[in-house]
Parts: sequence; structure tokens; C-alpha cells
Amino acid sequence: MRVGVLRLEIRLPYCHSLKERRAVLRKMRDRLRSRFNVAVAELNHRDVWQSATLGVVSVSDSQPVLEGLLQEVLRESERILGDDVANYTLDFL
Repeated sequence: MRVGVLRLEIRLPYCHSLKERRAVLRKMRDRLRSRFNVAVAELNHRDVWQSATLGVVSVSDSQPVLEGLLQEVLRESERILGDDVANYTLDFL
């Protein structure tokens, strides 16, 4: 069994309150969960308005399948947020 972890560093320069930030992250979380059946959690920067880190996790018995799924999640994230995805890392356990 393989576990894939995608970590997304997100910059939100247009957010001027925690409420705006939460709305953006909630939309992102809900879309990724429903579309790809992955677990999504906010990792840090919970009290900073203009940045966030999301962790996306999935489990599979095949690393190539898992890598393909997380690459799709990354593409969808970049499609939704555009240049706001500042950085990402992809790890397998």
C-alpha cells in the first residue's frame, strides 16, 4: 500500500480577512474532495490572511495510479487558483 501526499503552498493576495480566506479554501477543499475522492486538510498559516498550506492525501496499491491522481489534483488546483499556487511538493510513503 502506498500513500501519496501533495502539499500546496497557496498565496491569496486579494484576501483582506480570514472570512474571505476561509471561503476560498472551503471552495477548493470541497471541489477536490468531491471530484477526486481525496482527503484535504489545512496544514498551517491558519491565522494569516494571505497564505495557506493545504495537504492532499490519497491511498492506493499502485504508485503510478496514485501519482497520476495527485497530478490531476495539482492541475485542477492550478486551474481554480491560477498563479496563487505558489509551490507544491509531492511525496510517497
